[in-house]
Amino acid sequence: MTARQSLVVVGNGMAGMRTVEELLKLAPDLYDITVFGAEPHGNYNRILLSPVLAGEKSVDDIMLHTRDWYAQNGITLHAGDPVEHIDRRRRVVRAASGLEVGYDRLLLATGSKPFMLPVPGHQLPGVIAFRDIADVEAMLAAARDHRHAVVIGGGLLGLEAANGLLRQGMEVTVVHVADSLMNQQLDKPAALLLKKALELKGFHFLLNANTAEIVGPDRVRAVRFKDGSEVPADLVVMAVGVRPNMALAQSAGLHCERAIVVDDTLQTYDPRVYAVGECVQHRRATFGLVAPIWDQARVCGAHLAGAGHRRYVQQATATKLKVTGVDLYSVGDFVGGEGSEDLVLRDPRRGIYKRLVLQGDKVAGAVLYGDVRDGPWYFDLIQKRTDISAMRNHLLFGQALCARAA
Repeated sequence: MTARQSLVVVGNGMAGMRTVEELLKLAPDLYDITVFGAEPHGNYNRILLSPVLAGEKSVDDIMLHTRDWYAQNGITLHAGDPVEHIDRRRRVVRAASGLEVGYDRLLLATGSKPFMLPVPGHQLPGVIAFRDIADVEAMLAAARDHRHAVVIGGGLLGLEAANGLLRQGMEVTVVHVADSLMNQQLDKPAALLLKKALELKGFHFLLNANTAEIVGPDRVRAVRFKDGSEVPADLVVMAVGVRPNMALAQSAGLHCERAIVVDDTLQTYDPRVYAVGECVQHRRATFGLVAPIWDQARVCGAHLAGAGHRRYVQQATATKLKVTGVDLYSVGDFVGGEGSEDLVLRDPRRGIYKRLVLQGDKVAGAVLYGDVRDGPWYFDLIQKRTDISAMRNHLLFGQALCARAA
């Protein structure tokens, strides 16, 4: 019987563990698998941290793999013991505890780390990110003892943090540097509808606001802006984006640019080392949504299993969002450009807005607010570059009417 090879996985998050699942489907007996994670838990669904903050789910509800799962699959888990050094010449990783484990194959799934605005006071107690279970626990503790929360960042994550804190009884102000919410996903009319809907739920917004300083001295007490104004704050949550976590790979001499550079098989420049998820750069792109990361896991799992005929191909991804009970869907190029044309439907009484961007006889992008049922259909039209000239007059009214009119 052939001796098993050793696979070490650095990172116990969704991307790494999904890759291990794909590998186990194809070659359950090929490797002795050792997983190192920075957090003291099994693998959990980071996307569901918002419902935990809002009190709708518990931490147990969002666990994807309990410690029993690792044991049942013969996987050695070192939770709360992050890898600090990779020696590629000896093919050994060393963890914070000093533990060393050798590898035949290494999978880096180090994810990303939240970006903290480097303004004066950003390291004060009470200033946190919204990234992991510890952040949620810190927010829940603050909500028990304090009143005023400021969330910096008006994207999806910032709005979800604000909603959770509002549900926990805090007064919440969302501060955003742009002039409209979710400006990466929504056009201005849809963003305005969203803002009005959230204001009715009790949100406060400061747009076009440049944070200059977080005021202390011992704990945060206010946020000051460049115009000299300030708002009271007992808690500041920064939700201003993430950066790929590539420091470990860089220190090991792996080729990195904006993130760890991988090829179509998710292999780094070292053929024994693979990488998946938010820490990777593939053909100049980096990734933050689940759909492309699941595709990466499938391809990488196959190559680790020795069934390596698959190649990772980037696909357009749709953003379907449910921000505090408001349905949104956005896909493709919703800004438009030279020669593009807009089809717009507004129904303010029912709170519905739809905008399709056409380039010639093809759909190039879509923004839907309030009624998102046809989102996947529009996505399909964009993906397949379908000629829509025959159904152009009915396109805004959705698939059912277009099918009847055909």
